[in-house]
Amino acid sequence: MAEQDYTPPMPRTRPENASILARLRLARRDVFASQPRRLYSAWMAQQRAVFFDSFTINQPDIVKLILEGRPDDFPKSPIIGDTLKLLLGESVFVTNGEQWKRQRRIIDPAFEGGRLREIFPAMVEAGNACVARLSGHAPDQPVEIEFETAHAAADVIFRTLFTIPITDDKARQVFYGFRDYQRAQPLMTFPALLKMPPWIPRFRSSKSARAAAKIRGVLTDIIKVRQAEIAEGRAPRDLATKIMTTADPQTGETFDAQEMTDQVAIFFLAGHETSASALAWTLYLLASRPEVQERAAAEAAAAWDAAPEFGDMRKLGFVRDVFREALRLYPPVPMMVREAQKEERFRKRRVKTGSLCILSPWHLQRHERIWDRPHVFDPDRWKTPETRATARAAYMPFSTGPRVCTGAGFAMIEGVILLAQLLRAFRFEPVEGRVPVPVQHLTVRSEKGIWLRLAPRQSCSAEKVSQASGSPDA
Repeated sequence: MAEQDYTPPMPRTRPENASILARLRLARRDVFASQPRRLYSAWMAQQRAVFFDSFTINQPDIVKLILEGRPDDFPKSPIIGDTLKLLLGESVFVTNGEQWKRQRRIIDPAFEGGRLREIFPAMVEAGNACVARLSGHAPDQPVEIEFETAHAAADVIFRTLFTIPITDDKARQVFYGFRDYQRAQPLMTFPALLKMPPWIPRFRSSKSARAAAKIRGVLTDIIKVRQAEIAEGRAPRDLATKIMTTADPQTGETFDAQEMTDQVAIFFLAGHETSASALAWTLYLLASRPEVQERAAAEAAAAWDAAPEFGDMRKLGFVRDVFREALRLYPPVPMMVREAQKEERFRKRRVKTGSLCILSPWHLQRHERIWDRPHVFDPDRWKTPETRATARAAYMPFSTGPRVCTGAGFAMIEGVILLAQLLRAFRFEPVEGRVPVPVQHLTVRSEKGIWLRLAPRQSCSAEKVSQASGSPDA
């Protein structure tokens, strides 16, 4: 197999003839394992359940219609929100309608304009801290890189939201609380999956309830301190202050303490969990393609010095393409569930009111009738006009339309910064016998972690980048 045709690990799929009960059991543990292989080539697939039908939709024009053309006719399904209710409350991630629109009017200004330039130094500081932590690992000992990227992403969130590092005691409590919550809470509950009314008990685990309560308690304490700092005129000019002082232009209202706790919980979950997943898979892909890793490392060494500036980001074009390709193959949020508010007809099929419309970035971005070599890791594909045209129709790692992720720009710059810093400092190698199996929990993670070996780099000169950039196989 040619190096440029490297195909990274794919998830398990279910047999076509699996029963409804078997599919439900699989979905509760790992959604990927409950889905058939044919979704990689199907435009639309129907799944019949006891109380409702669901449709996995991969046809780009229908996906665009649902997310961009008529989003109010296809609000978010409460299935995922039901599972996360204890942690996220009424955050922007789970709400719909006017409540969601009001929340976005308050949140969106924090991520507009020159905000990315302002938070750049905090991201670099978090990356430096990550490099320092990893420098303490023995070169011959495998490192569970998902844990390390989660730690780094959590540090970024706290530094940019609250101007405090992850070494702060409260920040560490939230970080480990999130880990406990994810391990204890299933992706979905049977009552929610079967669309039972809210008064039906969900039988959530006591461990997940305790973890959620601990997280929200710590966040509430941090927010109360910030409210006092704002009142006294001494609050730092970070994202939290911006959001807490922004009023809804239509009502003049700001978030109260509970609402702010809800929003910070989803910022942490979305910003920390998704970034950790994306960065870990990117490092695994680079470890598996050493020649691509060396090109990216050489570019990072030539572009940055010990004190990088925001303008240096434009010198990291190949590193950005590596991260973009990793997001195509391993989108952190691989599935979005919408609910039809009225009867529709898609591809000559009747979609009844209440049907679930599942939009899958995982399958859309690997679709075998849309992409060239869809399962192959090839960052150089992003140099071609054909790929850019395909991406406009079938690339949405951060969703699209009105509900596009508010922090999409935040995530892209964070991923490139951390990746460049790590590649400047270390060479990554896969661990023999530990091939990660993708599973879908809250995000795309590996079933048993992603294990890599790290070796410190002595130097990576500018001359290397000119040599390595000559061809994809240099």
